[in-house]
This record gives sequence, structure tokens and C-alpha cells, in this order.
Amino acid sequence: MSYAGDVTPEQAWTVLRDEPGAVLVDVRTRAEWSYVGLPDLSAAGKDVVLVEWQTYPEGAVNTRFTAELEAAGVAKDAPVYFLCRSGVRSVAAAEAATRDGWARSHNILDGFEGPHDAQRHRAVSGWKVAGLPWVQG
Repeated sequence: MSYAGDVTPEQAWTVLRDEPGAVLVDVRTRAEWSYVGLPDLSAAGKDVVLVEWQTYPEGAVNTRFTAELEAAGVAKDAPVYFLCRSGVRSVAAAEAATRDGWARSHNILDGFEGPHDAQRHRAVSGWKVAGLPWVQG
């Protein structure tokens, strides 16, 4: 594994809530943030950092990803938790961040919505299914 490790959404929430320097970076697209929703860190006194891993609508990997992390003020010594829809893009983001100096980069397993169930609904696991705080619109 080329990053600090995988955590469940519940584990990430606990660290984000309890550790002042911990950061949540949502790497989904602008469309996903707008239409699907966002984790709500207001109870922890924090905001989610929004940096696309893949640009919308092209789907190309964001070549400025780590530069945008730095511009957003994400400290390289902070524990950083990366979140996407299902836990795939966030692995790539954690690997890239680690390569560029964020040694405490973690992937949040199953992401914001998790995988599909038998009916092709994203209702199996992930941040939302775990009942963690989130907002929409």
C-alpha cells in the first residue's frame, strides 16, 4: 500500500471530529458535490476541502490535484482523509498525495455512497448509509 491506509467512514468521522488538525478532502466532481451532497463537518467546526480528482465533465485526471490541495491550505503533516463516491478515486488521490509529501493520507472505504446493491442502488455502505452527517443542495 502506497499511502497511510484505509479507514471506514465511521473511523474517519471519529478522527475528523476529535483531532483538530485532521482534514477531509472530497475528491468527487463538482456535479457530485452539487447534486448528490456533501459530508457535513459543522459539528466538528470544520469544512470539507473540495478538490476534484477527475475534472467534470471531461473525466480527465486533474493534473493540478496536489497543487490545489496545497492552495487549499492542507498541511503536509496533517492526517488527511480522502473521500469519493465509492472508494476508488480516493485511493488514487491518497497515493498521489503521499507521493507529493502528504505522508498521512488515508482512503475512506466505500466512499460517500458505496457500491451498488442488487437493485443497482447505492444503499449498501459508505458515509451516507453509515448515518454520518451530510447535507444536500
